[in-house]
Amino acid sequence: MSSLSHAASSAEKRTNARYWIVVMLFIVTSFNYGDRATLSIAGSEMAKDIGLDPVGMGYVFSAFSWAYVIGQIPGGWLLDRFGSKRVYFWSIFIWSVFTLLQGFVDIFSGFGIIVALFTLRFLVGLAESPSFPGNSRIVAAWFPAQERGTAVAIFNSAQYFATVIFAPIMGWLTHEVGWSHVFFFMGGLGIIISFIWLKVIHEPNNHPGVNKKELEYIAEGGALINMDQKDTKAKVPFSVKWGQIKQLLGSRMMIGVYIGQYCINALTYFFITWFPVYLVQARGMSILKAGFVASVPAVCGFIGGVLGGIISDWLMRRTGSLNIARKTPIVLGMLLSMVMVFCNYVNVEWMIIGFMALAFFGKGIGALGWAVMADTAPKEISGLSGGLFNM
Repeated sequence: MSSLSHAASSAEKRTNARYWIVVMLFIVTSFNYGDRATLSIAGSEMAKDIGLDPVGMGYVFSAFSWAYVIGQIPGGWLLDRFGSKRVYFWSIFIWSVFTLLQGFVDIFSGFGIIVALFTLRFLVGLAESPSFPGNSRIVAAWFPAQERGTAVAIFNSAQYFATVIFAPIMGWLTHEVGWSHVFFFMGGLGIIISFIWLKVIHEPNNHPGVNKKELEYIAEGGALINMDQKDTKAKVPFSVKWGQIKQLLGSRMMIGVYIGQYCINALTYFFITWFPVYLVQARGMSILKAGFVASVPAVCGFIGGVLGGIISDWLMRRTGSLNIARKTPIVLGMLLSMVMVFCNYVNVEWMIIGFMALAFFGKGIGALGWAVMADTAPKEISGLSGGLFNM
């Protein structure tokens, strides 16, 4: 019987549950970036309605960014302490509730509207802070090194896909039924997605759809399949982590990674916050047209993002060097993204969109920083490492 059992086990086909995990990461990240873009799409009409000037809008935009930065280290610690599935669920649910509430800010008047909007955007930023460190932890747990670049590229490319899908929808909602419905739609959708997350996401060892062959395959490739097991999760208090934070900040390699990610994020936030506003205010487009035009660079960014991961994993298989496989697409992609500077010197609409599309394509190719984090972050503080990286 034992020989028959062994033969059956040998003949068992390896499952691919990890692919469904990255699909869920893609969906959640698409929604995440769609949620971040709500104010950039609805902002022009909202500003007219509530009497907010560009300076005031700048302060409101900054609320999310400040909170997002402040929340990175605590968010990373929460991920390490309580696990990716649980923390990420609450992250999605809470940011969606605060997004929905932004649709009601016009019940206030005068300065109260600005305070309410600033506060809600700040709370959304705090709630979203564990999202990308959580993505990185889940990829590190589920994917071997030779597939990690593509997995990261897939979830990271969701930021471009989000613009393709959500910018036209939010532009249409703003144009047809009013800016408040953008927040109602995205907030309600997020609450639904948070409960789907609970059903789909599991740790590798506890996933009902994974078999022994897949577990062995991903573990042999360097996946940290026990990352969130109760007996292996870090139980130390947050105060003890400061020594590890100093160690990370003292690493020359990690400082280089952090600087590179900052440059990539600067491009990302331009496209998801100010780009639609730029098209409306500087180039005179309607809200509806800007929503559709903004999707063109996003499509190119999506293609570049997926291509960057494929190239990285191909280089990994050909050279066996993570150094070459990760650095090459990052350097080439960021150099290509510099073409957006030429938008300052042209007034032809199609050329502006073309330069922006090419820049976003390059940015997509170079957006492999999370693959580097999944490759190098210490297991016991992977969330914390990701939080520092994402600041």
